[in-house]
Amino acid sequence: MSGRTRLLLSVVACFIAAIGGVFVGRALFPSRTQPGAELHDVLHHKLALDQDQQVRLHVLEQRFAVQRRGFELELRAANARLAEAIEAEHGNGPRVAAAVDLSHAVMGELQKATLAHIFAMRELLRPNQAEQFDQAVVKALTDDTR
Repeated sequence: MSGRTRLLLSVVACFIAAIGGVFVGRALFPSRTQPGAELHDVLHHKLALDQDQQVRLHVLEQRFAVQRRGFELELRAANARLAEAIEAEHGNGPRVAAAVDLSHAVMGELQKATLAHIFAMRELLRPNQAEQFDQAVVKALTDDTR
């Protein structure tokens, strides 16, 4: 067998081993679901929304996506201010404390906006759907298996 053939066989064997490793890794260490993924699944797949509900839900989700992106940008800016304050003070000084407070304020506003969004989605639901939705919300807030 030539050196080139051995090299090619080695590369193929390594590739097959790598693919096998990925499959074994996923089987042994399944990925965690994103927070809210189950709530999303309930809302879009388990509640049998009618066409009107789906259209109204889509509008709410589009509006909230823009709002959430704004908060994410504010959080990024707040983190940059915190980094600058830490770099300037090299400790827990007044600039660091102010930057932390600002970051917490933005996080609080994001949480309030998220709750308002959840309640707006709930308003679209019929009573039997709302009951399932409420259970999914409670589970999303209390599930500590993540």
